[in-house]
Amino acid sequence: MTGDPDDRYEQRMARRKATMDERIAKSDTDRGVLVVLTGDGKGKSSSAFGMVARCLGYEMPCAIICFIKSQETGELRLFRRLPGVEVHLMGEGFTWETQNRSRDRKAADRAWEISRKHLRNPDTALVVLDELCVALSSGMLELPQVLDALRNRPPDQHVVVTGRAAPQALIDLADTVSDVRMVKHAFQAGVRAQRGIEL
Repeated sequence: MTGDPDDRYEQRMARRKATMDERIAKSDTDRGVLVVLTGDGKGKSSSAFGMVARCLGYEMPCAIICFIKSQETGELRLFRRLPGVEVHLMGEGFTWETQNRSRDRKAADRAWEISRKHLRNPDTALVVLDELCVALSSGMLELPQVLDALRNRPPDQHVVVTGRAAPQALIDLADTVSDVRMVKHAFQAGVRAQRGIEL
């Protein structure tokens, strides 16, 4: 091997390209994927909404069902003005605000009914179930019915589930899982939620 750093770099990248080309060649299946975005860090919903934007760029119909949350964010305000996406803001607010388990469960049930409709519709290319993990971990919805609907959705349909504390069975079922970790957040320093960043 030559001692020239540029030559070493070129050789290393050639080996890497060969490895990646082989992996890409073996990945020849097209089907809907289940993505779970969980963890205590910021950006889970925003990541899901970014996938909505990607799908809309390809004119793929999308549906967003928001569990728990009741406040419309900038992304949802934008999506409501665009064709090809249905937005369902179904939450009653954070559970520490509502302080009413029965009311929270009813809101989750209403959101789940709309979710099931989209999970049965082969024309909906992407379904975002925002904060569904919170509804599951707090006992507002039963996990078996959710897993069953996800397993039996149209084969080409993509689903993104967000929220803290994703149940292990959901993680096991998913194709892609990201655990978003919080390192630091402005709220810890007394900065309230900002438009364009959290809202």
